[in-house]
Amino acid sequence: MSDRGEGVSAQLLRGDASSGVRASHADRDRVVEVLTAAAADGRLTAEELDERVGAALSARTMGDLAVLTGDLPVATEAKDVVRIEQQGGSVVREGEWAVPRLLQVKSSWGDVTLDFTRAVISYDTLRVDVDMLGGALRLVTRPGVVVETDSLITNYAKIKTRGSGESDAPVLLRVEVCGRLSYGRVVTRAARRGFRR
Repeated sequence: MSDRGEGVSAQLLRGDASSGVRASHADRDRVVEVLTAAAADGRLTAEELDERVGAALSARTMGDLAVLTGDLPVATEAKDVVRIEQQGGSVVREGEWAVPRLLQVKSSWGDVTLDFTRAVISYDTLRVDVDMLGGALRLVTRPGVVVETDSLITNYAKIKTRGSGESDAPVLLRVEVCGRLSYGRVVTRAARRGFRR
């Protein structure tokens, strides 16, 4: 099976995955994620979504999966490492941004917001390595996105976590927040109720 670092969802959308290669459960799940995102954007009707999700769940090969996403926009290819560096400002990642494998955040007296509501997920784990002085790291989750802060070292900082409220949802992405935060806070909350997946 191909390495997850290659961004399987983006490969499928481009149609360059080897058509005869057997699909894994993770490959099928990624295509379902792409299809539900397309339906949320109004690109697929409810009937088309049901039909394609059924086909995705029973697909045997990568070629079978590629057919289901061939008429959808190409997803942004996820990078392995992305760096955010700022002082006294505000950085927001939202919409259909590509989630990398590692996100390095260096921030002084500023805010960083990572909104996973419509993010394109190509990896099963995102490591957020923070070096923050003051300000806030905000994470907006959706069902299937789990945030862990056990490895984060805090000095005069606060961590406030609210789950998605759907603990039975399969885990699509595990966000591991680590590094050091001083005189700031981490806030994790679920997406607003108006969002539908």
